[in-house]
Amino acid sequence: MADAAPIDGPVLDPWQDPHPFSSDVLPNGSNPSESVDSENATQESESGEDESESREKDDDEEGEEDDVEGEGEEDEGEDEDDYEDEEEDEPTLKYERMGGAVNDLLKKDSASALAVSNQLLALGTHNGIVHIVDLTGKRIKSYKPHQASVSDAEFDSTADFVATASIDGQVVIQSLSTHESYMFDMKRPIRTVALEPNFAKKSTRSFVCGGMAGTLVLREKGWLGHKETVLHSGEGPVWHVRWRDRLIAWANDSGVRIYDTQSQMRITFIERPADSPRADLFKCTLYWQDDTTLLIAWADHIKIAHIRERPPTATASGSSNQPPFIVEITAAFQLDCMISGIVSNSFSMPRSLDTSSVQDETLSSFLILAYQTPDTYGDEMTEDRTRQARKTAERPELRIITHTGEELSADALGVTNYQAWSCNDYVMAEVDGPNLPGTSGRCHIVISPKDIVIVRPRDRKDHILWLVDHQRYDEALDEVEKLDEDECSAEGDQSEISPIAIGERYIRHLVAEGNFAKAASLCPRVCSTDVERWESWIFVFAQSQQLQTIIPHVPTEAPQLDHLVYEMILAHFLVHDRQSLMRTIKEWPKSIYDISTVIVAVQAELERSPSSSTSKSLPAPDAVILMECLAELYTANRQYGKALPFFLRLRRQNVFELIREHNLFTDVKDQVLLLIEFDQELLERRKQEGAEGEVTSSEAIALLVDHIHSIPIVRVVQQLRDRPFYLFLYLDALFKKDSQLGSEFADLQVTLFAEFATHRLIDYLRASTSYNLEAAYNECKNRDLVTEMVFLLGRMGNNKKALTLIIERLGDVHMAIEFAKEQSDDDLWEDLLKYSETRPTFIRGLLENVGAEIDPIRLIRRIKNGLEIPGLKEALIKILHDFHLQISLMEGCQTILNGDSSDLAKTRSKGQNSGFFMKSRTMCVLCTQPLQRSPQDLLLLFLCHHVVHASCVDGMTDIYNEEPSEGINVLVSGVSAKIAFASVIRAKIPQGCPVCYRRSEGNLM
Repeated sequence: MADAAPIDGPVLDPWQDPHPFSSDVLPNGSNPSESVDSENATQESESGEDESESREKDDDEEGEEDDVEGEGEEDEGEDEDDYEDEEEDEPTLKYERMGGAVNDLLKKDSASALAVSNQLLALGTHNGIVHIVDLTGKRIKSYKPHQASVSDAEFDSTADFVATASIDGQVVIQSLSTHESYMFDMKRPIRTVALEPNFAKKSTRSFVCGGMAGTLVLREKGWLGHKETVLHSGEGPVWHVRWRDRLIAWANDSGVRIYDTQSQMRITFIERPADSPRADLFKCTLYWQDDTTLLIAWADHIKIAHIRERPPTATASGSSNQPPFIVEITAAFQLDCMISGIVSNSFSMPRSLDTSSVQDETLSSFLILAYQTPDTYGDEMTEDRTRQARKTAERPELRIITHTGEELSADALGVTNYQAWSCNDYVMAEVDGPNLPGTSGRCHIVISPKDIVIVRPRDRKDHILWLVDHQRYDEALDEVEKLDEDECSAEGDQSEISPIAIGERYIRHLVAEGNFAKAASLCPRVCSTDVERWESWIFVFAQSQQLQTIIPHVPTEAPQLDHLVYEMILAHFLVHDRQSLMRTIKEWPKSIYDISTVIVAVQAELERSPSSSTSKSLPAPDAVILMECLAELYTANRQYGKALPFFLRLRRQNVFELIREHNLFTDVKDQVLLLIEFDQELLERRKQEGAEGEVTSSEAIALLVDHIHSIPIVRVVQQLRDRPFYLFLYLDALFKKDSQLGSEFADLQVTLFAEFATHRLIDYLRASTSYNLEAAYNECKNRDLVTEMVFLLGRMGNNKKALTLIIERLGDVHMAIEFAKEQSDDDLWEDLLKYSETRPTFIRGLLENVGAEIDPIRLIRRIKNGLEIPGLKEALIKILHDFHLQISLMEGCQTILNGDSSDLAKTRSKGQNSGFFMKSRTMCVLCTQPLQRSPQDLLLLFLCHHVVHASCVDGMTDIYNEEPSEGINVLVSGVSAKIAFASVIRAKIPQGCPVCYRRSEGNLM
């Protein structure tokens, strides 16, 4: 082997790609993304190895189509229907093809090896080129250390050094940050290489490698160059080696061995599974899960080796030659596929699984890259050409299995030209990193010769998208509402997983399936306060003839939609559901639609409805609803007058309050009949309910009578002509208020009283003077109302005819007597006495009613001898008793009158003769001057105690103009002179006291 020498590998120009990520995503059961055309890869390697030539041939046979069909193979044939019936489980992982410069790179070359560290990828190709790219596909550096296919690559922990092995027999270690590099020519094809832990920090720069020579070589850097140590040889080619901490594990044809670098001892040998296929066709993969756990995947077998310290033994000499560790195989099982790669599973399981066991399964499960073998390898020596031909491969699968071999999930990967690849063409590596929003996080990389697929754990957003893709929209909506702000603000276009986007997609799905009820119930949750979105969906329901389904969910405020939407809904109700129309008009705010427009539509529909326009019958049910709607609309539009007719026809009990509150008396003048009909119905209803004390008055009649200025009497009478009873009630109430208000309808009122209140006709005839006597008499005569006829004849002056009616028709002596008393006509009395001479009953009646009008002696003298009068004795005794009683009453009254007169006379005399005190400043009531202006003033004192100047009294001028001395002499001359003087003065003032007289006339306060 040649000594190592530093080299500077050729650096290729970078490829520029403005799109670092590919849009191809490969979830299980998803739609395939667009195919990507790939050119036939040409191999530039001229290595003489058969394996390299085989790969170049396979690359030349690649197709030009890129079939990306997503995760999960589709079943064919008869099992397809069964598969569709089964409920698909949610995948654990999500996949995307790396984009960027890698796409252009793999069109011209093919990937053969992969190493990952610190979010960087070292991609080795069959052309011997190493490309350093990040997870976005952006190329960071490229160089060509080999002339043939790169068979293995590994990063150190700092991602600064990349070690590559190639079938050209060379191992190259290249620093990415400095010019430090090492190249070792091992003379034989190298299959695998591994760097010591912390390679960049150690000066030894140790690594191990192995290949077709069958030796495992450890090389360390010393003072004099690299030191080479053969750790093992003689058991066939070394296929894979991995170094962790102090342990090195490698696989050859016989099995897997583990070497301890500190004790420099091989600590175990794990035999290759029996009957395994050729190692060069189905590689062995070694993966250190941790410092003490090694995962071994070889062909279709998996073994889990656990390394632990050897326990101390009793004899120290026996243990001195034993390795410090022992290895236990904790699990071993066989799968139904070949294994192209294995790593530990650090991803959580799908949410659809039982959460109680998710964590345990995750900690003890593995992620394997499964390869389904198209060939059987038991007949490799056959001479049959068809059996010798290579068969088409199946898609590789990414499976999660437990430590017992139980499969938890399986996803088929759609990679480019997968039919041509073998098991060894696939590589899988783990990318370590935090799962934080905005970062790549923990993921895995799977490569094929023409593809790089990034495998990531599914997050809540992926879960939501999966639910949406599988039409589990309810769960998707619940999940998307649980997303916090950090998750929602993570980079990437998340418009697909917003509640609105998912909700609208759900609504579209429900509408397509015809489930309009559920779609409508979802609209408030999706549309929220978005007016445009609300209106859009409402019109969709309207076009689908399902407007009634969404109407209960339509908002009327926060947000408020365009008035056309609400008017469209009301129009729908007007045609299809009038009960809902009425309820909606009552519940909805009136400001959200044009009331006038709705009124016009409802009015037009009412005119077309088969309802009665008269008040004689109730309208049809549909017409009632329409009138109810119009009443509400007119009221809301403050058109109370137009609403009034509908309130009346609908028999609204608050109609009278409405009239008074809004002063609708002018509007009532043409609705009188409806108003009274409604009022009478209310009265009848109260009678039936037993409220007898509340049915004596008509509120409608009272309203009409109280507002005759707004509701003319003539117009009311015209409307009530066809309903005489209502007219009678109105005219009667009008007469009770003022007998002159309805005087022009007095004759009509006589007829109405005769028909509807005969017992009150006589009272009306007595109280009114406006009716025509002849017409009233004829009306009473036609109806044979004798009592009223008697009264009218008496008022007309035909007393004898009236008395004849009483005697001949009524035979009522008491009425005859009362009639004679009312007329005060002696001739009428004489006729009554004359008529009674031959009628004992009348004679007795007259005797019982004798008084001032009838002289008993005059009556008794008319009684003929021999006429038998029943009760005559009692009648005469009554007459005498009444006469005696009358005399006694008169004597008693006379005595009382005399006593009262005497007492009053004494009181008056005492009051007039008593003196009273008069001050010097007392004023004259007539002139308001002091009474004693001078000693010569003549004062007049009246018995009412009023004192005035004589000069202030009318008619006293002559007396007052006499000389004062003469007046005084007259007053002093004696009592007789004083009396004479007083008589003269009394004659001058006949009205008495002028003060009292003026006060009675209102001229003095």
